[in-house]
Formats: sequence, structure tokens, C-alpha cells
Amino acid sequence: MLYKKVMEEILLKKPIRILCLEDNECDRELLEITLKANSMDCEFVHAKTQKGFESALEQNTFDLIISDFSLPAYDGMTALTAARKVQAETPFIFFSGTIGEERAIESLKSGATDYVLKDRRDRLITAVQRALREAREHAERKQLAEQLRQAQKMEAIGQLAGGVAHDFNNLLAVIQGNAELALMNASTLDDQTRENLTQITAASERAANLTRQLLAFGRKQAIRSQPLNLNDGINNLAKMLRRIIGEHICLQCNCDPAPLFVQADVSMMDQVILNLVVNARDAMPQGGQLIISTEKVGISEPYVRLHQEAQTGEFVCLSVSDTGCGIAPEYLPRIFEPFFTTKEVGKGTGLGLATIYGIVKQHHGWIDLSSKVGVGTTFKVFLPAIPSPAATATPPEVEPASLGGGTERILLVEDEAAVRLMTRRILRKFGYQVIEAASGREALEIWRSQGTGIDLLLTDVVMPDGINGRDLAEQLRRQTPGLKVVFMSGYSLNVISKDTDFLNRDNNYFLQKPCHSQILIDTVRRCLNKATSPVA
Repeated sequence: MLYKKVMEEILLKKPIRILCLEDNECDRELLEITLKANSMDCEFVHAKTQKGFESALEQNTFDLIISDFSLPAYDGMTALTAARKVQAETPFIFFSGTIGEERAIESLKSGATDYVLKDRRDRLITAVQRALREAREHAERKQLAEQLRQAQKMEAIGQLAGGVAHDFNNLLAVIQGNAELALMNASTLDDQTRENLTQITAASERAANLTRQLLAFGRKQAIRSQPLNLNDGINNLAKMLRRIIGEHICLQCNCDPAPLFVQADVSMMDQVILNLVVNARDAMPQGGQLIISTEKVGISEPYVRLHQEAQTGEFVCLSVSDTGCGIAPEYLPRIFEPFFTTKEVGKGTGLGLATIYGIVKQHHGWIDLSSKVGVGTTFKVFLPAIPSPAATATPPEVEPASLGGGTERILLVEDEAAVRLMTRRILRKFGYQVIEAASGREALEIWRSQGTGIDLLLTDVVMPDGINGRDLAEQLRRQTPGLKVVFMSGYSLNVISKDTDFLNRDNNYFLQKPCHSQILIDTVRRCLNKATSPVA
């Protein structure tokens, strides 16, 4: 089956480019007639001398090289050596009337693909087909091996990014939380101190965004997926995109007229589109054309064989093309790595494309990239297509701007001392009574002594000593069904556990560290205000 498919691709290719080294005019004509008589569309470049042969190698690429073995002032073995230096992967066949058995074996050991005697030219077609087939299969294996190596490297970087992001998040939670606490007493601060604290909170927010991008690259952040018509997403962003790219770039949206639904996180898809558009804009400083298009495509086995991350089936393809400077070939293998950028210092973090890669992979898709220096670049994002969902009329939940504090008793469980101290100070600032524990085991001891008076459990999810936040909540709920719980973590949901359904149960909330003080207070208040539901 593979042979048949490969041969179909070879025969459909228009034309097969062949470099022929032959000084005898009659033999050249015979070679052409033999190949063309067997339905092979060939384009020949002929050379008679060493200079002509080596010049052709330098100036063009070929699908096949066919060479005589004995030529005036030149020989086939020298030609073979020259070809292997310049075009090592191109099949090389000797077509000779003088090559003997020993020299034929020597040529094969030196890298020749095959040899055919001129008085046995009936075997030439078979030799050519086999050489082209093996070259194509070798190219496919090499491409797949490179894709596997790249995927493994990206996965390792993603794992590292996810772990580092957790530590950053805890540090940022302390920095941001303490700065916000200080700003709550703004009336007692002088202007310079207030400005300094404001700068600290703004910088910590930017740093938090960077860690979120790292988590996106590592495919470790939580997804709030829903059926999304990708065309609507593009149309909703179009006005903003035109402002971002400027008047010197012409934006054209060619969305499929039919709705194209995918199961996706809306904000993440917006981020994918925005990052691709910004990269295209930066590649066209002098202006150009930017085309965003969508279509539904069927992916078949031949495509999957050449794209390791691809899958067969129905997909929605989002394409973003520009007429910019293009990407140099040596940069393409690293283009999705975090912190890798070809932009000037200060012009980019190198996380934009890394973020896109992580988001797309997390949505079970892949990216196809093609680029040519001086011509432009096209990114194609493939996402699994889903049927159009039935319309729903669920009104959006309206939340007040701020819910305020309270006087309830909260059991705060956090193993990071600095984070625990900062969280306690914020809660007490808003009137809550706080009981602290540094681990799950310590929290159980506190519960045994005074659990009946605790209104809410606020706990980190990942903790030492063998009892994590989920285990702690489940043990306490066996004693007090309906206990209200707010989970928090510097990790994302996907790192915490493959099973995150427990976070969506009644009386449960989740906070991603770092978060603003007001978000912490509002979440605690919202959880306390919610009517208690029995917990299974």
C-alpha cells in the first residue's frame, strides 16, 4: 500500500527533474526515450563535462542523477563524490556500458543507488522507480524523526515551564498581595510611595501574564471550553485587529460562509488569533497584506504520514497569511520555542508563538507553518470540527462589581508561609476570622478541636505530608456535608490532576494564584453566600 501511494505521488509529480551526465549524444537520446516511453514526465538537465556537471549541482536541485561511468577527462566515481557533497540525498544511478562487477560494487559502497548496463536498459525503468520510491520513503522517515525529536523537545520545555510557573506564581502572589494591602491604606501614604506601590502591582500583573503564557505553552492551564463558531470569533475581533495592525496593512477576512464550530475556550482562541496577527504585523513594517481565512477540511492518511502531530478526520482550518519578510529556514525548527525570538531586544518576549502552540495542542489540534524569505508566511491552525450545537437561551449570570467582606470563620490551609501570611492579612482586613494551618494534617487537628465553628475552608491544592487540598476537603465533608470550599493553587488545573471535576461541584470554587485581593475577597464571599447543597 505504501509503495502504491508513493509511486502515485512520483508519477503525478510534474516533472521529475533529472541531471544526466553523458558525453554521447545517442546515449542521451536513448535515455530520454526510454524513460518518457514509460509514462514518466521528466525534465532533463544534460552535462558533458566536469565543469558543467558540478555547476548544475550547485545551481539546481534534482530528483535523480543518472551518470555514465567513463567520460573523457572525468569519471563516474569522481562525479559520485561531487554529487554526495552537494546533494547527498539525491538518488544516483550509473547507466554505463563499461562498468565492471568490481567497480559496480565499489560504486554502491561509495553511495551510488544502483547501476544499469546500457545493453540492459529494460531494467532502467525499474531502477529509476525504485530509487525514487526509496528516496521518498527516506525523506518521509527523516521528516517524521525530526518531527518526533521536536515534539519531545517541546514537551520537555513545556514540563519545565509548568513547574517554573508554579514557583513564580507563589512569589508573585506575595508581591502583589502585599502591595495591594499597602495600597488599601492609600490615604496614609505620600504620593511617591503610592506611585511606587502602583508600579509594583502593575509589574506583578505583567509577570503573572508571562507565567500564564508559560502555562499555555506547556498546555497546563485550565480550559473553559464551549461550542464556538470560529467565524464569529474572527468577526468579533476584526475591528480591534484593524486598529492594532495600522492603516499601512490591508486586512482581508475570508471566512467560510457556513458556520464552523469547534470545542474551544473563547478567550484562548482570541489569544491565538491576536498573537498570529501581531506577528504578521511585525513582519510587515513597510506595509503589506494580511489575510485571515477559515475553511472546513478533511485530513487523510497521506497528509498524516508527513505531519506527525496531525490526525485524520474533519477539521476547521484557521489560516493567517502575510506578505512580510518571511522566516529564515534555520529559524523554523525553533519558532515555537519559548523565549526564542528574532525580534530586537525589547520588541518581544518570544512567548507569543509558544503560547499559540500550547493552546492549539491543548485543543487537540496542530499548526502547519510555511514561509519563504522575502515572500511571506502562512500559519494554518487545525482544530477538530464539531456539529453545530442546538441554540440555548441561558441568560448570562450577572455578578455585582464587588461583594465586600464578612465576619465568618475561615480555615486557611497553605504550606507557603509568605503566601499564608499575606492571605491571612487580606482576609482579616475585610473582617473575616482566620484560623491558619501549614499542612493538611495540621488542618485536621484544628478541625477536631474547633471544626464546628468553621464556615469555609480556603486551601491550597498541592501540599506536602501526604494530604492534599482535595483529600482534606473530602475528609472534612464526611464530617460536615455541604462544607463550603475555595481551592487555590500556583499550579494550573491540568497539573493538579487529570480529574478536575471536583472543582466544579456545588460549594466549590477555584482561585489561580496570583490573583487580585478583590478577586480573593469576592470569591470567598460568593462561596459563603451560595445556598448550601448536599455533597455526595
